[in-house]
Amino acid sequence: MGLANKWIRAMEAEAGLQVIKLTDANYLRALENAIQFGKPVLLENIGETLDASLEPLLQKQTFRQGGALCIKLGDTVVEYSEGFKFYMTTKLRNPHYAPELCTKVSLLNFMTTPEGLEDQLLGISVARERPDLEEEKNKLIIQSSKILSDEISEKQKVADETEAKIDDARAGYTPVAHHASLLYFCVTDLAAIDPMYQTSLRWFVDLFLKAIADSPRSEELEARLRLLNTHFTHFLFQNVCRSLFEKDKLLFAFLLGTKLAMDAGALHPAELRFLLTGGVAMGELPIANPSPDWVTDKMWGEMYRAGELEGGALEGLCEHVTENVPLWKAVYDSLEPHVTPLPVPWDTDLDCFQKLLVLRTIRPDKLIPAITAYVSTTLGPRFVEPMPFAIEPSFNDSTACSPLIFVLSPGSDPMTALLKLAEDKGIRAESVSLGQGQGPVAQRWIDQGVAEGFWVVLQNCHLAKSFLPQLEIICEAQLVEGKVHRNFRLWLTSYPSPIFPISILENGVKMTNEAPKGLRAGLLRTYSSDPISSPDFFEGCAKDASFRKMLFGLAFFHSIVQERRKFGPIGWNIPYEFNENDLRISVRQLRMFLDEYPDIPFDTLSYIAGECNYGGKVTDSHDRNTIMTVLMTYFTPSILDAAYTFSPSGTYYAPAQTQYKGYLEYINTLPLIAQPEVFGLHENADITKDLQDTSTLLDSLMLTQSRQAAGAGMMSFEEAVGGVAADILERMPPAFDLEEVERRFPQEYLNSMNTVLVQRTNSRRAGVTLTQRETYAAAAQGLWRYCHPDNARPRAVMLWYGLAQQCPDTCGILPPPAHLQVGRALFDGKVPALWLKKSFPSLKPLGAYIKEVLERVAFFSDWISHGAPTVYWVSGFFFTQAFLTGAKQNFARKCKIPIDHIDFDFEVRDQEGECDEPPADGVYCKGLFLEGARWDYESHALQESEAKVLFTPMPILWMVPREVTKFRRFNAYTTPHTGPSGGVALLTSLDG
Repeated sequence: MGLANKWIRAMEAEAGLQVIKLTDANYLRALENAIQFGKPVLLENIGETLDASLEPLLQKQTFRQGGALCIKLGDTVVEYSEGFKFYMTTKLRNPHYAPELCTKVSLLNFMTTPEGLEDQLLGISVARERPDLEEEKNKLIIQSSKILSDEISEKQKVADETEAKIDDARAGYTPVAHHASLLYFCVTDLAAIDPMYQTSLRWFVDLFLKAIADSPRSEELEARLRLLNTHFTHFLFQNVCRSLFEKDKLLFAFLLGTKLAMDAGALHPAELRFLLTGGVAMGELPIANPSPDWVTDKMWGEMYRAGELEGGALEGLCEHVTENVPLWKAVYDSLEPHVTPLPVPWDTDLDCFQKLLVLRTIRPDKLIPAITAYVSTTLGPRFVEPMPFAIEPSFNDSTACSPLIFVLSPGSDPMTALLKLAEDKGIRAESVSLGQGQGPVAQRWIDQGVAEGFWVVLQNCHLAKSFLPQLEIICEAQLVEGKVHRNFRLWLTSYPSPIFPISILENGVKMTNEAPKGLRAGLLRTYSSDPISSPDFFEGCAKDASFRKMLFGLAFFHSIVQERRKFGPIGWNIPYEFNENDLRISVRQLRMFLDEYPDIPFDTLSYIAGECNYGGKVTDSHDRNTIMTVLMTYFTPSILDAAYTFSPSGTYYAPAQTQYKGYLEYINTLPLIAQPEVFGLHENADITKDLQDTSTLLDSLMLTQSRQAAGAGMMSFEEAVGGVAADILERMPPAFDLEEVERRFPQEYLNSMNTVLVQRTNSRRAGVTLTQRETYAAAAQGLWRYCHPDNARPRAVMLWYGLAQQCPDTCGILPPPAHLQVGRALFDGKVPALWLKKSFPSLKPLGAYIKEVLERVAFFSDWISHGAPTVYWVSGFFFTQAFLTGAKQNFARKCKIPIDHIDFDFEVRDQEGECDEPPADGVYCKGLFLEGARWDYESHALQESEAKVLFTPMPILWMVPREVTKFRRFNAYTTPHTGPSGGVALLTSLDG
């Protein structure tokens, strides 16, 4: 929007341009005056909807009144001058305006283009590197405009020769401008990941100018350009990473590396797309899986699609795996598959990026370290080195007119470091925690700070939605050079929020301050923070030796409960935000009880810390059991024994009584990456965490990819969407005949399963119909451009008309944004969100999802054709509770017992022949899986999982309805039953 505003302001400056915003209190009055006196108006920062009072103006609903041309604006009638012009600009990256609005205005795209930016950066670089050339070119342009017509023929030849020489010299700096242009679009792509990652072109140009001034020099032009490109790439990376969360720093480095590699022709776009999506395909594979015991269907499908990639680098991969299963099994079983050489000849024939594709197919959990190694190889080790947090560099880059913005994350609190910086600088700092009624307070402090030159800190801006428009006005109107005391600084803290003003993000200095990642880093932070770091608190306890042991145990517990979040539902069913305040109060209570009680009250301390301080945030009963179980490891009399350890490995323990520095030294000897055993988890928990990290990285990278990013020879977006949609449509079965189902399975008092079947087939029919309708629309959207009459593609045109006839209500030439989103999801190989709103929950890719849809339809079709099954596929029900309620209702009506007195007891049926006939009461169910454990068919009990096996099928369960008072008593483990998103769905009990 900056370019558009600049152009409009310059073009209409002499006409008396009025600049307004919808947030201005008197914007309608300013608009009325401009309409009456024929002045141009620029309305900035509009959203996707406009004020209804502007409707007459957009439709130009003028009328004659008293001989004058008038228009009604709100409740006011004003004279309409023909000289009036109305401009509107938005800062939204990809706004969707309603069709009725689009017909009333002229839409212009002022987004920066690669060509335009490259030309602009070329002028900047030449002006700084060779000011003589730029000055001579500008003089030549001025002189050419002053040449009289009779002199043109005489001087044109000289001017052309001079301009050609200048352009040749300028062209030498084109590689720098092109390189910088690529980097700029890498930075702007980050805004698709997080709304707080907005940057402005002006900020980027300022960095570019600073890089030109600070980069190493060379007399040779080629060497100088190489040095400048290298310096600017890392300089930009450092500045951008200050405002990125840790999870996105590697992503940004990888984005830089791949964009530069594709520009250099070293990376095929199809290979990058495969890394992000794993390919998109439906149906059975022509090559059989050679070893289903360790090669999953997903792995084998990705291997096959990798071999089909354009470029042919991985052609024959499936065949080689089939012929050399033991060699590939060794890579799969390796502890470090990302550094293990691939079987010959793949290890030597593939480049470092193509090896990432192979790793994605066979061990995706190790993709993060492999991508780290790729970045280190292509860009350099400094792009993957940790960047410590420091406020000082950001403060040095700021001015009194530019806000400093802390982007918060769970567990982070920058106030301590900020107040210390203010103390070191000798500057007064006043803070306001924004919320209801705090806007005027913040305004007063800002007014006073601007005048007197102290710092103002506005905390939790994301909670002050009504104040943020006013804050934007303050930053634009009050924080102006010459009106602000040079010592003034405005500090803002906010969690990521889409309502945060874009103009503040673009013009401010952003930084992130995250809680430390890792067990060792968490312990170091705890021992470096108040009150443990205070000598008065750390020393002098009445039971000093016991206090220091238990203090270390409590600090260890604090880091454990925080780090367990990264393991997903295996760590906590619900991710809780435990923070330093929970630890601080528990530590002070520990000191108080040890000082005042003759004996250590372990039970009391456990209750206060586990049930109150930390447990007060815990809402899930299973998580409450977990937190108390974990705490028992640290608040126990055994911790006072010298031989006591926190984990089976013996690596972690509470050191013997020593000085404060001794605890820091011990913490620094701990492993940088903690193994799952210290958290009380199986080694497979690390694989789960790594897979989640890989998925997050690839999904975020996918957001940065443009649909126009296809390379030469690749299938276009429209062609790809049309092909996938047509493939899905071909596989969709016909809808169920509900009348026939109701006739064959009428309602019966003693058989509620008939009602369950009718209800489920009705919902299944609706789901399949939705899938078909939206797929038609997506196919139409994809095929319209592909089949446009200007293109000679008769078969595609026929398909387009066929789709339009099958679904005329959704196949428009200009489909709504929802259909565009469906098309984008099909292109990315993901399940459209519109489908999931009506569908069963699923995290599967598109191909596997469609396969499951067909399997679910086949399950109910078989039920309709052959009667109720002996064993029910419980996972095939969209609403499982309806099916289970039906089973209980049958028993309740048969035995004439109130249904609320009944619940399910369970029996595991893991022997052959046990489920050949349906049970007298209850139902046999299959389709459940175990995570974090496995069923042992020999001992008929739960056992530890096998290595690298994350999920194992549960044997058939007999769900036996019984009166709750008549339940059998036996050893059982109560486990949460989680859905694909990790949310708790229902609770079951399994023999243990």
